[in-house]
Amino acid sequence: MIMSSIRRYMRFIKPYTWEIALTIIIGIVKFAIPLFIPLLLKIVLDNIIAAPDLTDAEKTKELFYWLGGTIIVFFVIRPPIEYYRQYFAQHVSNKVLFDIRQEIYAHLQRLSLRYYANTRAGDVISRMINDVEQTKNFVMTGLMNIWLDFATIVIAIIIMFVMDVKLTFVALIAFPLYALSVKYFFGKLRALTRQRSQALAGVQSYLHERVAGMSIIKSFTLEKHEQQLFDQANGEFLEKALDHTKWNAKSFAVVNTITDVAPLLVILYAGYQVINGELSVGTMVAFIGYIERLYGPLRRLVSSSTTLTQSIASMDRMFELMDEPYEVQNKENAIKLPQANGEVRFEQVAFHYEKDGTQILQNMDFTIQPGETVAFVGMSGGGKSTIISLIPRFYDTTGGTVWIDGHDVRDVTLHSLRAQIGIVLQDNILFSDSVKENILMGKPDATDEEVMMAAKAANAHDFIMSLPNGYDTKVGERGVKLSGGQKQRVAIARVFLKNPPILILDEATSALDLESEALIQESLDALAHERTTIIIAHRLSTITHADKIFVIEHGQLIESGTHAQLMTKQGTYYNLFQVQHLE
Repeated sequence: MIMSSIRRYMRFIKPYTWEIALTIIIGIVKFAIPLFIPLLLKIVLDNIIAAPDLTDAEKTKELFYWLGGTIIVFFVIRPPIEYYRQYFAQHVSNKVLFDIRQEIYAHLQRLSLRYYANTRAGDVISRMINDVEQTKNFVMTGLMNIWLDFATIVIAIIIMFVMDVKLTFVALIAFPLYALSVKYFFGKLRALTRQRSQALAGVQSYLHERVAGMSIIKSFTLEKHEQQLFDQANGEFLEKALDHTKWNAKSFAVVNTITDVAPLLVILYAGYQVINGELSVGTMVAFIGYIERLYGPLRRLVSSSTTLTQSIASMDRMFELMDEPYEVQNKENAIKLPQANGEVRFEQVAFHYEKDGTQILQNMDFTIQPGETVAFVGMSGGGKSTIISLIPRFYDTTGGTVWIDGHDVRDVTLHSLRAQIGIVLQDNILFSDSVKENILMGKPDATDEEVMMAAKAANAHDFIMSLPNGYDTKVGERGVKLSGGQKQRVAIARVFLKNPPILILDEATSALDLESEALIQESLDALAHERTTIIIAHRLSTITHADKIFVIEHGQLIESGTHAQLMTKQGTYYNLFQVQHLE
């Protein structure tokens, strides 16, 4: 599983292989330079200070000679090397994250609405932001720093072997214990890291929902209750974080204790050799210096193991998201839907949301002729919204076929299908951009004049011009700075701009005051002119003009006809109309 995630991640690394290789080479030079310091100490102690055949003046000259050269290396050569190592490391890792987020966002846009209905937005955001960011450490640590630390260890061991073979073996005596402890402790750490990430995503999801619904919390004075719920979610994260921290702390305690044993053994053995004249003081001091250069990287490798474990756990969550299947996608041989005339036909259509769930639609059969205005009415939960979701293939039917101009909607490309359908909902979502940018969603390459014409057609131009910055006014998240009627008119303006042959109105005026409803109804009538219009209406008085009215009950079409025909029939529609009229 670990190697599978790493192999998949390497696909994003591959385009930057040469940059990573260059960074490692520069890093090896950068880490190799400090390895000269212990050797310098040996030279100073053995070849200068303890040299019997040199005068004090000659010793001073030699000292300045060696230190002068070292200063040039450290203050002239090393700084640019350090700069480019850091720059290339960050440059590559940030480009990798950019590529991953690009791919995930493209993937998110192809997932069906069913996925978003069953998944909390905060969890998706956590995986795309937090987990992807955590994987950056795999590039920085796993592909760069670990190799640099290994290179430092290898160079240090080679120098130590050249200086004294026996002493080197003493220095390496703790290596097997170090390897066993790392294997033992970091096996469990990955699972704990994954649990911690899931708990953090839970807190993030909770916050995302509550911040969006803060008006509900305040209006119902739920602050104390919500604080308790947040404390519970936050407490669960704390519990997982502390479990992770405890195990991490144990691992560091054991590994650092093992790596602290080696210098003591070297001091003991080297001191014994110096006392017996078998080793110079300079070599002993240099060896102790190299012990730190040897076990310092080993300690960093322990820290790197923790970081890599977190990165791999985040990779798992990231790839889980990327592996979500596409329920609705283009067939291999899908064709582009020609410019539609607007005939919509349902043939024996059946649908249920879950595999073994309740049947929402059963044997749905009807035909809408090009240019007709039809309305779907009935009690809530009858399946009206499901019907309009099947036309643009937000979901696929579980039985039967939806046809547009004689084309099975599953045989045409999603883009060509949805490009010819305009939808106005009861609660239209506006993004926190300007009014103009929200309207442009109907046709991103439209001119300012086209945007203005669409706004005028939607009866939106006058109120837009009264806003502080006109069309450039930011509307806030979900259009919070606009009234319900204003949001609706902006939503209608973008459909005017799109100018689709098929129009779907899902209770587009049901939540508005009378003045706003009158303005919007006027613009909707203009929008519906000479195009196939499908209306879902709660207030039956708004659809009496429809060419056909379909009455839906428990997922079945039980009545159809004009308003006059259905009133004459005195069936379900007649009863609904009478009830609303009395109200």
